[in-house]
Amino acid sequence: MNKVNNVKRTFSTGFTLLELLIALVIIGLLVGVVAPNLFKNVGKSEVTTAKQQIESLSKAIDQYRLDTGHFPSTEQGLAALNQKPADEPKWNGPYLKKEAPLDPWGKAYIYKAPGEHANDYDLSSLGKDGKPGGEGEAADLGNW
Repeated sequence: MNKVNNVKRTFSTGFTLLELLIALVIIGLLVGVVAPNLFKNVGKSEVTTAKQQIESLSKAIDQYRLDTGHFPSTEQGLAALNQKPADEPKWNGPYLKKEAPLDPWGKAYIYKAPGEHANDYDLSSLGKDGKPGGEGEAADLGNW
């Protein structure tokens, strides 16, 4: 018999602990760089969505005014766009397909008529923090 054939060969088919740790460090670094950019874009999309919803609701409010001759009162609010107010004979709605949406942060839009910002009405969201004022995603958004 040939002695070469009797030698047992052992091969390692897995990864060493060091190789796994290096791979985890690289993945961690990538997540640390990429994740903040992704979350920043999510915040921007919420602000953009709120602005578009305010614009859409403003068009419905303007259509209400064209039909009735006046804007809904603060007490009637945005509900007047879907449900005919009892004292409104010229109402020709509904002016929205569904109820007025919540802002992207889950809060109701604020409607005031007459408005305080040089408009006939104010339609606004208090932003992510739900408090007046703020900056960035927490800034108030409105039709003014």
